[in-house]
Amino acid sequence: MLTAEELSRFPLLAQVPRADLERLAASAPDIHLEAGEYAVHEGEERALFLVLEGELEVTRQMDGVARVVGKRTPGQYHGEVPIAMGTPFLGGARASQPTRLVRIGVRQYYALAAACPQVAEEIGRMAAERMGGLRGMAREAPVPQAVVCGHRWDTACHELRHFLARNQVAFDWVTPEEAGTSPQWRGPALRDGDFPAVCLKDGGIMVKPPPRELARRLGLQIQAKLPEYDTVIVGAGPAGLAAAVYGASEGLKTLVVEREAPGGQAGTSSRIENYLGFPNGLSGDELAMRALLQARRLGAEILVTRSIERIDPVARWIYLDGGEVLRARSVILATGVSWRRMDVEGLARLIGKGIYYGAARSEADAAQGLDIHLVGAGNSAGQAALFFANHARQVTLLVRGDSLEKGMSHYLVEQLRRKSNIAVALNCEVLGVHGTDHLSAVDIADRVAGTVRREDSAGLFVFIGADAQTGWLPPEIARDPRGYVVTGADVVKSGAWSQPRDPYLLETSVPGIFACGDVRLSPVKRVAAAVGEGSMAIAFTHQYLATAK
Repeated sequence: MLTAEELSRFPLLAQVPRADLERLAASAPDIHLEAGEYAVHEGEERALFLVLEGELEVTRQMDGVARVVGKRTPGQYHGEVPIAMGTPFLGGARASQPTRLVRIGVRQYYALAAACPQVAEEIGRMAAERMGGLRGMAREAPVPQAVVCGHRWDTACHELRHFLARNQVAFDWVTPEEAGTSPQWRGPALRDGDFPAVCLKDGGIMVKPPPRELARRLGLQIQAKLPEYDTVIVGAGPAGLAAAVYGASEGLKTLVVEREAPGGQAGTSSRIENYLGFPNGLSGDELAMRALLQARRLGAEILVTRSIERIDPVARWIYLDGGEVLRARSVILATGVSWRRMDVEGLARLIGKGIYYGAARSEADAAQGLDIHLVGAGNSAGQAALFFANHARQVTLLVRGDSLEKGMSHYLVEQLRRKSNIAVALNCEVLGVHGTDHLSAVDIADRVAGTVRREDSAGLFVFIGADAQTGWLPPEIARDPRGYVVTGADVVKSGAWSQPRDPYLLETSVPGIFACGDVRLSPVKRVAAAVGEGSMAIAFTHQYLATAK
């Protein structure tokens, strides 16, 4: 039990009146941590932590890994910068050994400062000193995990950079012309057929690296650690990551299998303005990064660059590409959807060379100071247009219909109208594309005027809807004619349910296999809905596992 005597021996509190120390001892949490447990996580509300015993490690997330940037030992404290600046914690703090802490909340701190002004003076002095150290860290250029060398319009180079960005790997990119003089490229001179190449942080060089081998060299998880899991989640979009967070936090042995990188289709969204709790919005990759860190911290395993070739719906065997076989007590399908392809002659030849499906924030360089075009009339297209308007000289939104309001939220329509460098072309569609090694122009058909015009374009970003890619699933899992997985009452209506009990809301036609997010047959296709369904899927998984025993 915390006592005023213990607090009086703490240097910061040595001059605080005894009566105030007794009130603090009676109200402040006396926290005992085991090695590896966190006292506070990045983004949490400000507080002051006094180290009575053991040791705290101050951590910052860098390249998806919590790196130690400082330590606090008995007699020291942590939280002076958030307290002095009025900001949330910029990093976390965890115990490196059994540790005992006192947590002083904001109200308690101000009561101490009022009783003993020396406390506020000491906190201010230490905060200024820590800020000096933070400024020093900010001046140091971060060392990238990889440096990519490849041609600007090379599809393989674009896919490689996209893969690194989606997996939250910090990297630099240089063209072959820059490699000889750029300080970033520490590798040898390369021949024309050696691009794209990657120089790793440890000095290793990989020429045209396969994504899985590159992931392994970068320390990303590509193999499962266990032969059996309570739940295997297929797909690491918002629904899959939400299921991973709730599954791991509730004690389930949880594995997520992702064929490319976490984030799903939402990861290519440049801005999500209406996600609850983020008044200023956030990008799809920000959401994916936060959810990924949370899932891993809670104990979920996330495999990347892995695909599931087939599922045995009876024995729950999961067959991964590469021959690895796992057993799952339950399965959650969260594979999402894939962007629908546009049928225009010559377009496939320029994919990654100025033509893109979706629009991640990493594509901003491709639009800097140039004229670009977007195809689509949904929220994704509107958000991308607003994002690119801050980089491109002119953004033209091509819409087949006669109104934006039919498929786009009102707030987005209003924001588009206020942007002077965004033009909306209604009743228009792309008829042709032009360019040799990269896109240079698009042919646009105006269906009202009956004309076709050619406009210069350095980038064409396509948002024309998405389709479920579920052809790999076993026939026992019922789907609608478009490939969406039916669940709950829809399974009963389809006649595919054979159990004496009713299926759970998100349960497929195979008991113990659930579906959530965009891959599930549902009229609602929203990030928030996908996150909610991911958490609900875990609740139903618990119920299924309890009855399956």
